[in-house]
Amino acid sequence: MPETRKAILADAEAIAEQRVRMFVDDGVAGYDNLAQMRANFIDWVRPRLEDGSYIGWLVEEDSRLIAGAGLWEMEWPPHFMDENPRRAYLLNFYVAPEARRRGLARMLLGLAVAEAKSRGIKVVTLHASKLGRLVYEQGGFNASTEMMLRP
Repeated sequence: MPETRKAILADAEAIAEQRVRMFVDDGVAGYDNLAQMRANFIDWVRPRLEDGSYIGWLVEEDSRLIAGAGLWEMEWPPHFMDENPRRAYLLNFYVAPEARRRGLARMLLGLAVAEAKSRGIKVVTLHASKLGRLVYEQGGFNASTEMMLRP
């Protein structure tokens, strides 16, 4: 039976490894140096785990890490959707291939949304991978008008 727990600072490396596996499994190109991406993410996530702006959940089964997810609470300018200058961004949703189709991503999504609500956050955003899009749509997320430029 899988057990879910909140991530601690010592989990930074495991979270980064899941992040790399998330991109690899989704077939995202353009990451020639996965080790550097992993190291950069560890440097990014550690202070956020320490200050509580990043909340992670890890799912373990038989002493193996099989899934995880994160919520980053970030400052955001007051907006027509919410006057509160905070927003939750969901990231690092990953389920190992052998553990997929068991409802773990849906369960993690529920924990993340509940955490956002408990913090009084009214807007939750994310970028959906090909593998995760259906889970988010079933969880009530809608596509937005966001655009991107990578100069």
